[in-house]
Amino acid sequence: MEGNQILKARMAESGFTQAELAEAVNADLRAAGYEGTVSDRTVRNWLTGKTRWPHHRQRAALEAVFNCPVTELGFAARGGDSSRTAPPEDPVHRRRFVSASAGVALAATTAAPAYGAQPRVGASDVQRLLSKFAVVIASDHRYGGKLTIETQASALAGEAIALQARGTASQRVRGALYGCAASFTSSAMWAAIDGRRFDAAQRHFDRASSLAAMSGDTAIQFRIWSHAGSLYRHMVRPADALAANDVARRLPIARRDPLFASLGHARHAAIHGLTGDSRAVRQALGHAQDALQQADTAEQRPVWMTAFYDQAELENLALAAYLALGDYEGAEAYAHRSLAMLRPEMQRTRAITTARLAQAQLGQGDLEPAVATAMSIPGEPTGQHPRVTGMLHDFGNTLRLTAPSSPHTRTWDEFAHDTRRNQL
Repeated sequence: MEGNQILKARMAESGFTQAELAEAVNADLRAAGYEGTVSDRTVRNWLTGKTRWPHHRQRAALEAVFNCPVTELGFAARGGDSSRTAPPEDPVHRRRFVSASAGVALAATTAAPAYGAQPRVGASDVQRLLSKFAVVIASDHRYGGKLTIETQASALAGEAIALQARGTASQRVRGALYGCAASFTSSAMWAAIDGRRFDAAQRHFDRASSLAAMSGDTAIQFRIWSHAGSLYRHMVRPADALAANDVARRLPIARRDPLFASLGHARHAAIHGLTGDSRAVRQALGHAQDALQQADTAEQRPVWMTAFYDQAELENLALAAYLALGDYEGAEAYAHRSLAMLRPEMQRTRAITTARLAQAQLGQGDLEPAVATAMSIPGEPTGQHPRVTGMLHDFGNTLRLTAPSSPHTRTWDEFAHDTRRNQL
């Protein structure tokens, strides 16, 4: 079956993936007071031709998204009756434009002709998207790694792309919309990395890097390539991690802004830890510290950067590097410094740092404090974070190999068993 090649071409022209088109249609449906039930499978059925004539509400939403009659999207009514394009409750003289980021539908006047001039998309639309981006960042710092965060961020990227298709905008605003879509997609990428869903993270990276290139925003390009370095580090692919992080470090913003330079160096140190190169780790951390001290704290920067990178995060990346090197005494020192400086809202990072501290203490043979540290991590919600549960699982395995008959091992096993039972 040839499928709906016209819809496929229009999606490519507008920059929609299947998931983004589904979310754009759902946003229009919700704004009209209906439930958004369109999924990737729904869009796939449209593309393959399995569904040749969507439900009338979906047709109206498709018309609003693409600003044309649904028959111009490759759909045909059964028996060729194209007069069924518009449903009775949504006449063609009533266009629906959705500002999805605000969740508000803006109706054109009934006197306006169908499929007339598109609405103007401006800086206020971008600002509404950015306010939602701040919510995603806050959720990540509290919980991190959750599929719901990944899904939410992907949906918001779809909203940003939908605005591109629905309205006219200046070149500057279009660049900002691509930047918003790239930002949301990079958050979806990070949530997938954090949740150990590496295949999904790679797909988000491919999409985010394309959007970032179209935005011309070197700050978001830095974030995406830096995330790619972290992705490959967690996959234990240090050569790829160093190469990706080098792309970030060579961007103009890393040369212009010491805070970006510092983060690039700090993440390089964490990657070098995997290679066992202690000299490179120390050198990178020295460069990161020097750059951080030069950074102007009053300078305006993206919310994703100011929300997480500071001295506490530098210490945390140093902790990761020294753990990888097997320098457990040094790792413990960095862990304590990071925990002392972490902001209260950084709950996910606190749990990860505490789990790393327990590993560093165990590596030195300090069984009792190591077990006490591991047991101090709250069970909900951060104790259920994929990275934390993975580290605690490794902690338990190492503890049993190191001291199988120790009372501290029995204490940990009982605690871990009770924790798992309470989570069922």
